[in-house]
Amino acid sequence: MRSDRDPATPAQELKGLAAVVTGGASGIGAAIAARLHRAGARVAVLDLDPAGVDERFAAFCADVSDRASVDAAVRAAAERFGRLDIVVNNAGIGAQGDITANDDAEWARVLSINVTGIARVTSAALPWLRSSPAAAVCNTASIAATAGLPQRALYSASKGAVVALTRAMAADHVREGIRVNAVCPGTADTPWIGRLLDSAPDPVAERAALEARQPHGRLVTADEVAAAVLYLVSPAAGSTTGTFVEVDGGMSGLRLRPQ
Repeated sequence: MRSDRDPATPAQELKGLAAVVTGGASGIGAAIAARLHRAGARVAVLDLDPAGVDERFAAFCADVSDRASVDAAVRAAAERFGRLDIVVNNAGIGAQGDITANDDAEWARVLSINVTGIARVTSAALPWLRSSPAAAVCNTASIAATAGLPQRALYSASKGAVVALTRAMAADHVREGIRVNAVCPGTADTPWIGRLLDSAPDPVAERAALEARQPHGRLVTADEVAAAVLYLVSPAAGSTTGTFVEVDGGMSGLRLRPQ
């Protein structure tokens, strides 16, 4: 990338770049937006409800399941900044139960948001990414993409598709100078997990069980996921594409003996 930045100042490694973060009004998305902003990027948050978006960021209402909505929001962000260099596809929804728990309509809804939404947003941003000297896309997948978790059939299917889509996108666009990667968080301490815990018969016991299944013994923080995303979209990761970073306390690969 062409740059007159001092390489010894990593806090500004994204200076001059413009980023779009979907689902950036809360949770992991908000942490990602804040981390990219601290690294010097101008940030636009696309969210179904942008009312709570940090005032440091441009905010646009967007429904990633609707192509017209996505096209309009991405165009508005690009026009605001005069460029787009980074796309973080973080918007997504959860789903619980085995394969019998959700009807066809719910399968279609979740896949449209979690998977096709990534294609809609990135497709809308491609004209600007193709002209960027530091184009990068990061998709939010999940530990559910690589580990069999109980009662997460639909969610796991969607996040497994995100990993496969990430690699396909990377292959399609690497020669255009666009890097595509994914981050796979473990169970993170987010508002969605908080709602799941609140609905459990014994929230304290359920939280303890979630913490215990991660080898480092606690939930992942949103800031830890955001730090991985920053690496993946940074020009410093210029030779990293078509892969994913697991931020899960070792859950995906470690097999510890019981204490």
